[in-house]
Amino acid sequence: MERCCSLRDTLDSPPSSPPNVSLSPLFSSPRSHLSFGSSAGPCTPSSAPVCFSGSETPTLGFDPGIGSGLGPSLGGAMVDLSRWPLFSLLNPEELGAIRQACVFGTMANEVIYITHSNEMFVLGLNCSGCLGTGDSFSSIVPKKVDFLRGKRVVGLSYGSGPHVLLATEDGQLYAWGHNGYSQLGNGNTNQGLSPVLVTANLTNKRIVQVGCGSHHSLALTHNGEVFAWGYNNCGQIGSGSTANQPYPRRVTGYLQGRTAVGISCGQTSSMCVCDNGEVFGWGYNGNGQLGIMNNGNQLAPCQVSALQGVFVQQLVSGYGHCLALSDEGACYSWGSNTYGQLGTGNKSNHLSPVRIMANSERVVEVAACHSTHTSAAKTQSGQVYMWGQCRGQSLLLPTLTHFLSTDDVFAGFASPSVMWRLVSVEPDFLTMADALRKEFDSPETSDLKFSVEGKCIHVHKALLKIRCEHFRSMFRSQWSEDQQEVIEIGQFSFPVYRSFLQFLYTDTVDLPPEDAIGLLDLATSYCENRLKRLCQQIIKRGISVENAFTLLSAAIKYDAEDLEEFCFRFCVNHLTKVTQTQAFWQSDGAMLKEFFSRASQCGAFKN
Repeated sequence: MERCCSLRDTLDSPPSSPPNVSLSPLFSSPRSHLSFGSSAGPCTPSSAPVCFSGSETPTLGFDPGIGSGLGPSLGGAMVDLSRWPLFSLLNPEELGAIRQACVFGTMANEVIYITHSNEMFVLGLNCSGCLGTGDSFSSIVPKKVDFLRGKRVVGLSYGSGPHVLLATEDGQLYAWGHNGYSQLGNGNTNQGLSPVLVTANLTNKRIVQVGCGSHHSLALTHNGEVFAWGYNNCGQIGSGSTANQPYPRRVTGYLQGRTAVGISCGQTSSMCVCDNGEVFGWGYNGNGQLGIMNNGNQLAPCQVSALQGVFVQQLVSGYGHCLALSDEGACYSWGSNTYGQLGTGNKSNHLSPVRIMANSERVVEVAACHSTHTSAAKTQSGQVYMWGQCRGQSLLLPTLTHFLSTDDVFAGFASPSVMWRLVSVEPDFLTMADALRKEFDSPETSDLKFSVEGKCIHVHKALLKIRCEHFRSMFRSQWSEDQQEVIEIGQFSFPVYRSFLQFLYTDTVDLPPEDAIGLLDLATSYCENRLKRLCQQIIKRGISVENAFTLLSAAIKYDAEDLEEFCFRFCVNHLTKVTQTQAFWQSDGAMLKEFFSRASQCGAFKN
């Protein structure tokens, strides 16, 4: 079957790939280079793992993405759309209206973007009708595709044809574009020029995540079921055969009875992660991208047993490799390594996961895309690394860059320079929130100072009264503080109190996990429930075997039930290591007794 866009010929191509037909791209101007310097027990983490592929969608409890994972990064840097050439075709007003965007295609020549009013616009080459405009014409001006009707987009994924899957906040699934292998899930092989609702076998199913491989599709439902359809030459549908699948079909086998929380697609392989951190893969395995210690294709899900005892919370798929991130911030890679995309220092493929970046600080995000051989990661302090195929170079080890986000890596160095996830964009003007953020700790406009550990923090009394009930009460006439120009604070440290005041201006918290415990104490004292929840999120991201029991004790002390449950489950999931830490044995007897009793009740000591 003819297609107007070809798959890229690479050393990693699986056998029996779809035919290649190349046409000249509409936009071919090169990008300017940017410089760069165990089987789990009954208890499982309360934070759901997340997965990504070359395109991704949201996983349970996470923001949307393009194929199978995170979308807008949590607290990440704003993405600069000007790094992608297609956006130079938009005027400032059009750029300012964008809330989410995705650049995709064989030469990164198509773009879909969503405005703040939840309207979808497209422009570019329009291979196989992948822009959903109802025709096959290319366009260098934005065209509105009117089918969302105000619904928010929570997931978007693209294939190599390309075909596109889109999930809305109410769980509906739409598909359009290339359909030579029934990857649109509508039972035929007719090209889909306009978005159509995918309903077959999905009655009463709410789709929370979508993922596309080269010519196959995955969808994850709200109750943890995985559905697959489309091209199946290597078993990527997981049906037990290699027959193409024209409609969504539930993937069972080893996934039966398990709850999937994330999906991810390579070119012709499929991966998923379950709520207990277990990872499964099926489909093409010629380069070891399934991580199952051999290179034989798998027609049904197989567990990545080498990750036994590792709780994977994020999984991403490249063209023929995978990256996984554990709940302890450890990074693993496996599969094809032709361009050094595994980050092991050589170009040897790995048939099972290998730990990388072991000497770096905690990793909080990994990135890969099924149409590239590029890998990226972000650490807890915000450092961004890249490796693999980077604009003609093969970087064999994670290389530190000056970028602020993993998205920048794919804009500047991936080939093609597609987006690995659906990015979110902040408005390029000074909003009220921006203005308040700018005036925090500003001596020029403040009318009040707090002195903590001999250091001053400049604030605005009116804003504190508006934002915090504690200060509203404090600044009444009967309180002595109401008449003071400088208020001394002795109960909390300077970093903690400054972070609290900054939160009142910005609604964000920027503290390392070790200081967040003190802020949690303050939030509890001041009855700031939202701040309390944010502190718990920070502490969760910083949990490790060494500090888990200390954090559990703090959660109990400050009556943080959600954090207590999270820390308890982490301790049980890593029971042997946690019970060997100094923090564990320095705890009082009553705490240890309660912990062992509760762990026993949830089956932690069963053989």
